[in-house]
Amino acid sequence: MQDIAIDAHHHFWDPARGDFPWMQGEAMAPIRRVFAPGHLAPLLRDAGIARSVVVQTQSSKAETRDLLALAAATDFVAGVVGWVDLASSGAHDAIARLRAAPGGAHLVGIRHQVHDEPDPRWLLREDVRRGLAAVEAHGLAYDLLLRPREIPAALETVAAFPGLRFVVDHAAKPMIRRGILAPWAEAMRGFARHRGHVWCKLSGLVTEADWRAWRADDLRPYVEEALAIFGAGRCIQGSDWPVCTLAGEYAEVIGALHECISALSGAERARILGRNAVELYRLDATPGWPSMAQRR
Repeated sequence: MQDIAIDAHHHFWDPARGDFPWMQGEAMAPIRRVFAPGHLAPLLRDAGIARSVVVQTQSSKAETRDLLALAAATDFVAGVVGWVDLASSGAHDAIARLRAAPGGAHLVGIRHQVHDEPDPRWLLREDVRRGLAAVEAHGLAYDLLLRPREIPAALETVAAFPGLRFVVDHAAKPMIRRGILAPWAEAMRGFARHRGHVWCKLSGLVTEADWRAWRADDLRPYVEEALAIFGAGRCIQGSDWPVCTLAGEYAEVIGALHECISALSGAERARILGRNAVELYRLDATPGWPSMAQRR
């Protein structure tokens, strides 16, 4: 497999299109504007990143269709993690319609904002499990957007679906700002027995730290714990751009992760920075792969 650097977690949005309840409040004002491929392209180029995966931000099939069409028109976007209503009896057909839509061959995963559900055991509902079975039947991955509160249900879920590829987004959002490691780490260690089919994104960590004063050393204990749990063969680079810009510039965020994994071997770093994302999302089966790398 050719080694290609990948940003496996970022977003595009236009606040005028759709509903963004999580984007309210003064703290979010800096990112309440349009973020499009033209804004990200130079950042990727400067960071030496060839391809990317764009991830949903709304509970909206319309947004997913827009992202698929955008991926088809944007040569650096290798995959789309979209949304369908997993609790609907029509989840299987909804995924099929997305795959048949313009750009549908770029659909590589499904995600829901699980950590915003009132019920911490939402993943264990029977209707949701039918939806997860549909994701598996379509050969897609499932992104687990969690906080520590939802980790127990997520552990039961990954145990119940050994044939479904899962990835824990943002390392389940540890309490970096408060410098608390133990409760999060103890809960996360349950994933170790499932790492044959579960990955972890080392993304979104800077916005869990002190936005104004974080350093790479603040992130390091959490990155090291994730590596101990999942191994270098199951951890993945992601920026969480443009959310990450609340705490730092793109280059700073990517640079901090590189600093945290600098002691690993070259082969291990190559897995984290790209190869693991290819395996998780089967990016080498998406259109145009690896056209960007061939032109560099």
